[in-house]
Amino acid sequence: MIIIIKKIINKANHNSIGAAALIVSFFGVLSRILGLVRDRILAAHYGAGDTLDVYYAAFRLPDLLFELLVVGALGAALIPVFSSIITSSKDMQRAWRCANGVLIILVITFGFLAVLGIIFAPYLVHFIVPGFPEEKMMQTVDLSRIMFLSPIIFSASAVLGNVLVSLKKFVVYSGASLFYNIGIIIGVIFLTSIFGDIGLAMGVILGAFLHFLIYFIAIRSLGLKLTSSLSILKNNYDVLNVFKLMLPRMFTSASNQIPLLLMTIFSSTLAAGSIASFSLASNIQASILGLVGIPFSLAAFPALTEAYSEMKYSHFSLIISKTFRRILYYTVPLSVILFILREQAVRVFFGAGHFDLDDTILTYNVLGILCLSLFAQSIIPLLARGFYAMHDTRTPLYAALTSQLFNVAIIFFFIRDYELSAIAIAFSVTAILNATMLFVLLSQKNRELKYFKIGDTLGKILLASGFSAVTTHYSRNFIGSLFYLDRVWHVLLQLVIPAGIGLFFYILITALFKMDEFETIRKKIIIRIFGRPQVATEEQNTTL
Repeated sequence: MIIIIKKIINKANHNSIGAAALIVSFFGVLSRILGLVRDRILAAHYGAGDTLDVYYAAFRLPDLLFELLVVGALGAALIPVFSSIITSSKDMQRAWRCANGVLIILVITFGFLAVLGIIFAPYLVHFIVPGFPEEKMMQTVDLSRIMFLSPIIFSASAVLGNVLVSLKKFVVYSGASLFYNIGIIIGVIFLTSIFGDIGLAMGVILGAFLHFLIYFIAIRSLGLKLTSSLSILKNNYDVLNVFKLMLPRMFTSASNQIPLLLMTIFSSTLAAGSIASFSLASNIQASILGLVGIPFSLAAFPALTEAYSEMKYSHFSLIISKTFRRILYYTVPLSVILFILREQAVRVFFGAGHFDLDDTILTYNVLGILCLSLFAQSIIPLLARGFYAMHDTRTPLYAALTSQLFNVAIIFFFIRDYELSAIAIAFSVTAILNATMLFVLLSQKNRELKYFKIGDTLGKILLASGFSAVTTHYSRNFIGSLFYLDRVWHVLLQLVIPAGIGLFFYILITALFKMDEFETIRKKIIIRIFGRPQVATEEQNTTL
């Protein structure tokens, strides 16, 4: 395995944002497929009931801890510092000492917090699921105590992953997520038969370990060695700089976790299966987020950091604009089609075993609401990274906190009448408001953004998506008259054929408009097929 990964690393160095995004998207698709397979196995085994409620609720505490301290915060701080060291001093050893020092501190910190979490798990679980009956709550405590080990592993994994992103080793970085899902699937299929429901939590730990192992092998293949010696922290001001940048982003991560935390708290007071239905619906729409929004944002981040550090502000704005338009070009039609075909999607992905009709209805109603904000969820990572590249971690925090006030208000006012739908509505409104605020504030800091055809592109995307929606709707009705929803292959045809027709008309309309995004794809396809030479320019490196 070490030899294989080393060969991949030596060949996979992509400076083009589009090529990097394509790599991340490819592995993202594979990971999402595995994730949906994982969820289908879970749904078939348990249905949207008490066991899955416990499983997803047990995830909340370790995830909250990890998201608060590492996810987003670490990348927003470590990547700019790591890249700046390499750009300014060309000192790879200094950059690696910085990353290794951050890793040591995080592992020690999470080890200490994990011990506290295990000890005080009963009190913490009572806070996040106050509506659970006693037996269900104790099951959540048992799974949470095991899952508290995962943030320790993932904190180390996150540091190594961000180093790989900084070095533009996107293949290995993206491929590791596959092994996380494989570990969970092993837990569901095999470990639960031996250890019972505790095997679900053990599968999570196994997946986290496999995820870290891939990164560890990749780092070693680059000639970088981990050290556990605390002496590496002595006079290491780069580490201090990373944590200074991380602090405001931690609060932003905390604010971003508020919707999921509120979802868990309030859903625990609703009917059994509410937490599971929301989580399953969120996982479906997150497939598009993982396919488009995250890969493009992740791929653009090193280029944004380099452009800003080299004071190429016009190029910085160009990268933001092009990436922004490409995210919308893919996300808007996909979210529209998913909204129309949400019932078929839920039945295809989860309609097996103990996942019954009531579970399906509850899940696809939530999915429909979440689809409305999918475009906003997809552009938030890019806009936030625009600020992080400028070493501004405060502005995204203020935007997130402001939008979360609306989230809390909507849930409190509407949960009695709309129950789980109120939580989904609050989630979507919060995402749209957050994205709007970030775009306005970033445009004020980079006034050249308004000259890069964002408004014109958005208008064409909406018009083309409208045609796509109409064709998807009528083709779904026609195909639905020929098949039934009680057979998986019939449901799959009702999903795939209308979706394909809708996408065809969307691409056709954008081709007639001669949109830059379509033309870029067309030219790339021609180059791939006929091998035409391409002249690499600074602008081309920002395209797909």
